[in-house]
Amino acid sequence: MRRISLHHRGARLVGETILELTGDWDYDAVGGLTFGVDPVACAVLHAAEGRGRRLDGFSVRKSPKLHGLQRRIEGPSVEGRRVLVVDDTTTTGRSPLAAVRALREAGVEVAGVASVVDRGASENFTETGLDYRFVFSLEDLGLERAPRPGSRTPVVRPRPYATLRRPRRPAARRAARSPG
Repeated sequence: MRRISLHHRGARLVGETILELTGDWDYDAVGGLTFGVDPVACAVLHAAEGRGRRLDGFSVRKSPKLHGLQRRIEGPSVEGRRVLVVDDTTTTGRSPLAAVRALREAGVEVAGVASVVDRGASENFTETGLDYRFVFSLEDLGLERAPRPGSRTPVVRPRPYATLRRPRRPAARRAARSPG
């Protein structure tokens, strides 16, 4: 996912897609557990600014820093605000749920969680009562979830090639490539 969220065109698309996905939710800041979600959160901030919407960003550390301001949540203050927690790829939901716990402890209201790719975490969010949305499922990407022996984390493997749909080129591009 980081190859997309850190790409000059991909970041814009990620940000715009998350804004569309959560367009009916009310929030004024976006972020999550650092490091993985930082590019996604920044992409959403930039896409929002392009639409004239002002959002702040934040990063939640796994634990407070032991020096400096010793903050667990970095960025503009989100205390008393309504925020969106984002994730790039959500497998179990542990990372966004850890961010949600830290935010709630700091007096933050969480509007919901949005992920670019869901690898099977939906049921974990249903149990918590949190709103959860994602852009792509494994099935959307032509992948399947397979259990990893002795682990709760699944292995993701591609489906057999025959079940994948190949994208069609737009007619204008097909015509431009045909001889004659």
